[in-house]
Parts: sequence; C-alpha cells; structure tokens
Amino acid sequence: MNAPLSTPALEWETLPGLTPYAETLSRMEARAAAIRADAAPEAVWLVEHPPSYTAGTSARPQDLRDARFPVFEAGRGGQWTYHGPGQRTGYVLLDLQHPHGTIPPRDIRAFVAGLEEWLIRTLAHFGVA
Repeated sequence: MNAPLSTPALEWETLPGLTPYAETLSRMEARAAAIRADAAPEAVWLVEHPPSYTAGTSARPQDLRDARFPVFEAGRGGQWTYHGPGQRTGYVLLDLQHPHGTIPPRDIRAFVAGLEEWLIRTLAHFGVA
C-alpha cells in the first residue's frame, strides 16, 4: 500500500476590494523569494484589479485595441489579458522545484494541465460548466 503524499501547508488569501496590478506583482515577487528561501508557505491569492492589461511574451502592441488602461509586462506566455472589477484573478505561488502530488518537479506543462483539470472538476462539482 502506498503511503499518503505529504504536502506542505498552502495558504489561501482573498484580497478585499481592488488591488492595483503593480502592488500585486511586487507582493508576488517578495512572496516567491520567501517561498524559495523556505521562509513562507506556498499560497493561492484571489485578487481583483482595477482596469488594466497584462502583456504576455507573444503580445503585439498593434493588437491592443483599447490602450486607455495601464499595461504591465507579465513575464508569462500568451498575449493580452484584461483585468478589471468583478473579475477574480487567481495567483498560484508554488515552488515547482519540488513535486506537488502527481506533478513532477520543474514540469510547468504538467502543472498547468493539472491545475486546469482541477479547476474543471471543481467547477463541475458546483454545477458550473
């Protein structure tokens, strides 16, 4: 029989109100450094931002149709993402140098696929298709 997987504590935080993207990014960078140093637990943050855009590595300026909101380089793949009131953004802060459940260390594609599957199943459980 297999022993249960040991998982570290995961801190969940829902930030109240609107949090500017730049403030969230600064907090994320500090938290990521603390997680790498084993000085803070891994976390999931649920945040709402004032109107803004984040640009992924494939974002082209000519594709942004409405530039009236602040734009931030996101350091992620993809193109443009709009963030705004009423839209909750989830930030998952994990040290992927270590395994998480069935996800092997440093396998970002497996992590994203696993996260996507977890979200689909969770939403289905609550009747959201």
